[in-house]
Amino acid sequence: MDQYELVRTSHRVYGKNISEIARLTGHSRNTIKKAIRGELWGYREREHQPFPALEPFLEMIETWLKEDKDQPKKQRHTARRIYHRLVAEHGYQGGESTVRRYVRIARANLGLDSSQAFIPCEADAGREAEADWGQATAVIAGESVQLKFFCMRSKYSGKAFVRFYLCERQQAFFDAHIQAFAFFGGVFPVLIYDNLKTAVRKVIQGRNRIEQTSFGKFRAYYSFESRFCTPGSGHEKGGVEGLVGFARRNFMVPVPVAASLEELNETVLRQCLAYGHHKIDGCVQTVDERYEEEKGLLLSLPEAVFSNVQPYDGRIDKYATAIIDKNRYSVPSRYMGFQVRILLSVDRVEIFHGTRKLATHERLYGNNKWRLNPDHYLELIQQRPMAFNNARPIRQWRNSWPDSLELLLSRFCLSQGETQGIKDFISVLMLYRDYPAEEIQAAVELALEKNISSSSGVRHILIFTKDDGTVSFSPLSDRSRISPPDVSVYGQLGGLS
Repeated sequence: MDQYELVRTSHRVYGKNISEIARLTGHSRNTIKKAIRGELWGYREREHQPFPALEPFLEMIETWLKEDKDQPKKQRHTARRIYHRLVAEHGYQGGESTVRRYVRIARANLGLDSSQAFIPCEADAGREAEADWGQATAVIAGESVQLKFFCMRSKYSGKAFVRFYLCERQQAFFDAHIQAFAFFGGVFPVLIYDNLKTAVRKVIQGRNRIEQTSFGKFRAYYSFESRFCTPGSGHEKGGVEGLVGFARRNFMVPVPVAASLEELNETVLRQCLAYGHHKIDGCVQTVDERYEEEKGLLLSLPEAVFSNVQPYDGRIDKYATAIIDKNRYSVPSRYMGFQVRILLSVDRVEIFHGTRKLATHERLYGNNKWRLNPDHYLELIQQRPMAFNNARPIRQWRNSWPDSLELLLSRFCLSQGETQGIKDFISVLMLYRDYPAEEIQAAVELALEKNISSSSGVRHILIFTKDDGTVSFSPLSDRSRISPPDVSVYGQLGGLS
C-alpha cells in the first residue's frame, strides 16, 4: 500500500511521468500505469485452476464419483482412496493434496457434496424438548460399571436434566421421563427423539412411525406429541446431542465415584441445577431466567404418576428363588413351591404371596445372576449345618461381615463341636432380624472379651445393655438381690381347693 500511494502521489501531486516513477520505484511501466488508473496491483485469482499432473485422470475421477451414487454410503470413494487407486492402478506421481483439492471441486460441481449448511432456528418457549441416551463409566461401590444416562433438554431455555441407569430398557426410558417431568415441573407438548426401539416399532415412509404400544399408552397418559428424527440425522436434535457430550465432559470427568446409583444421581441432579446459572452463547439471560419464561407454558403433570410397574405370576423353585427376567431372587425357604405375584420396577423387585410381601430386592440386569438374602435360608441351614460353609448366601455374606463374627464362630465350634457350634452361631445371625448391625457387632465383641461361648450370652448382652453402653449381668449372676420365697402361702393355696 505504501508503494501504491507513492506512485499515485508522485504522478498526481508532483507531476512525474511514468518513466521517472518506474526508475524511482523499480516497478514496470505497466504496473505504474495500473496504479495511476486507480487499480491496486496484487495477485488475482485464476478463472481456471489447472491440474497438470492430474489432468490425464480427471475424467476417470469424475466417473468414479458418479458411480458412487448407486453404492452404499459407507462404501464410497474418499479422496484418499482415490489417491491410492491412482497411484497403485495408474501410476499417478502427483501429491495427495492435489487429488483432495480436485475431488472437493468435482463433488461440488456434480452435486455430491454431502456437507450442508444449517438454517438458524429459534424455538418457541415451552413448546419443545429433545431427549436422548448417552453412555459413560462410573465406579459404583468400588466396581467400575458401564452406565447409560438419559438426557432431556428444553429447546428454548436450554435447561437440562441428566439421570443414570443400568440399561436403556423401556422401564428405564419411562422412569427417566417421569423423573424429568418432575424436574421441569411440567410436560413439554412436543418431545423429539431418535428412532429408539423403546418407542418406535417400525420406521415407515417419511416421518410416519409405528410406535410401540406401551409407549403410545405412556405418551397418551402425559398428553405430549412425539416427533422422530430422520434416520441418520442426529443434527435434527442437535441441542440434546450437545448436552450428551457436555454432560460427559463436565459431569463425568474425572470418572464419578459413588457408593450407589442413587448417590450418583443425586450428585448429577445438583450439577443440573447448578447449570441453570449458565449463559448459553448469544444469550443475555441465564438458563434459569429463560426457563422461568416457559415454565408456565408447559402441560401440567397428571394427579397420579404413571404406573411403571410390570406384574408377573411365578412359582418359587427348589432353591427358594423366583426366576424373573432370567435372574433369581430369594424368598424365605418355607415358601418353596408357592405361587407368588411379582411386581417388577426399574430398580427393585417385590415378591408377594397373597397380601404378604415375602421379599424386596434391588433389581439385577444381565443373565443368570442371583440376588440372595441370607436371612431367607437361616432356618434351613440350621437344620443342615454341614452345608453352612458351602451355602451361597452365607459365602456372599461372609465377604462383608466383621471379623468378630468369624472369631465367634471359631469359639462356638471349639467349645460346642462343629455341628452344634454352627447351629448355635446361626442363632446369632438370626438376631440381625431384630437388632441393628452395629449393636450386634458390639455385643459380639463384648462376648468375645468375656469368653462367652453361646448365642444366649450374646442375646443377653443385647437385652441388658444400658444407655451408657454397660451391660448388667445381675439378673443371672447376682442372686443375693433376689428375695427368698414366702413358703407360708403354700398352705393357703391348698385351702383354695
